[in-house]
Amino acid sequence: MRTYILRRVVVNIPVIWLVATLVFFATSVLPGDFVAQRIAAQDPTSTDPALRQAQIDAVRKDLGLDKPVVQRYFIYLGNLLRGDFGISYQTRESALQGMKEGLPYSLQLALMSLAISILTSIPIGIISAIRQDSIVDYVLRVFAILVLAMPNFWIATMALLYVIRWSLWEVPISTAPLLWEDPAASLRLFIIPAVVGGLASGAGVMRLLRSQMLEVLRQDYIRTAWAKGLRERVVIIRHALKNALVPVVTVLGLSFAGLLSGNVVFENLFAIPGVGRRILAAIVARDVPVVQAFVLVIATFVVFVNLAIDLLYGVLDPRIRYS
Repeated sequence: MRTYILRRVVVNIPVIWLVATLVFFATSVLPGDFVAQRIAAQDPTSTDPALRQAQIDAVRKDLGLDKPVVQRYFIYLGNLLRGDFGISYQTRESALQGMKEGLPYSLQLALMSLAISILTSIPIGIISAIRQDSIVDYVLRVFAILVLAMPNFWIATMALLYVIRWSLWEVPISTAPLLWEDPAASLRLFIIPAVVGGLASGAGVMRLLRSQMLEVLRQDYIRTAWAKGLRERVVIIRHALKNALVPVVTVLGLSFAGLLSGNVVFENLFAIPGVGRRILAAIVARDVPVVQAFVLVIATFVVFVNLAIDLLYGVLDPRIRYS
């Protein structure tokens, strides 16, 4: 096991380096210029092209943008090796400061969405499989298809309008409290995006789990379990579900990684100052160090989530061995 983990970590190092390289050169060719936007915002009435160009050159030199791209790339890699992700052009703070501030919001939304996804998809997937081609199965499958077909941002918007129209509860968009700060207010803010996001990801998991359960239930060892007179709950939970969960864990793990890395639509719709919203703001402002830092950290997180999922396979299926 230790050898396998070490080998995977070593293999992931070139992947992270490639991501860092791609994001650096991609952000280097983005249309627009932070410096030009900043100078224009500071002095929008200036009509002297020479003066404005001199100001732009001075700011670019101060930020280190006057150097060639290749030189800046090697400086960037050297800083990464020292754990320095750069300085934000806007705030002049660490490029990761925004992620540190936004991570609690994205983490809370991701965990709530994941919990709802698991609590809905797994029971529904099991019931739909063991009651195959029944009315219950058809209703649950239609529900999953509808959730997958309708855009989740539209569902969240309609739900928010409904809550506001009928004054069901006050959505604290202006304050955005966290769960440990004000539990009641936080739930009023996060409940709609968490439920909608959880159902959207859970619908796909439900369909996958149903198909996996149907395949497992046809295996010989399941028929043997039935023949031994085991109760239905024991056969389904202990024997069938554990083996059917192997591919489902992959989908759930990647869904959680995607949610945690930033749900841009929901965070902007509900004014949640999470990671996704901060990434979008950095892109709009052309704050390149922030974009590079966010993308690299998110990519690293996804890489190690994949490693954790692979290790979890051995827990679910003892037949899997790591060498």
